[in-house]
Amino acid sequence: MNYWLMKSEPDVFSYDDLVEKGKAEWDGVRNHAAQLNMKAMRKGDLALFYHSNIGLEAVGIMEIVEEAAPDSTDETGKWIAVHVAPREKLAKPVTLKTIKADPALAGMVMIRQSRLSVSPLTEAEFRHILSLSRA
Repeated sequence: MNYWLMKSEPDVFSYDDLVEKGKAEWDGVRNHAAQLNMKAMRKGDLALFYHSNIGLEAVGIMEIVEEAAPDSTDETGKWIAVHVAPREKLAKPVTLKTIKADPALAGMVMIRQSRLSVSPLTEAEFRHILSLSRA
């Protein structure tokens, strides 16, 4: 199993929106590195849902339920999307400030490449963020 962090602006699509829908296409990703990450995703992988721009915090866990397929919002046929479903809301959000201050998370791709909307996490990083949400 692989672990991921996927960012969305909550005023565009929030974790609560995902819960309401039950399943959604993670579309509109137009960055080559993020696309490579999405192509590497497998059904059953887990991802942290991160609210970007507003909130700046990990708020929930979602599961990859369908692997890479053409992005329905792309008329060129160049880009792909995955489908995700909510697993659980974090007990409390884990803020970017908390993540940056934690030495155990210093190597996170999101810290080194802050503009990347879809990035890998190690299992240790994923589990550590979950523990921070319960602290």
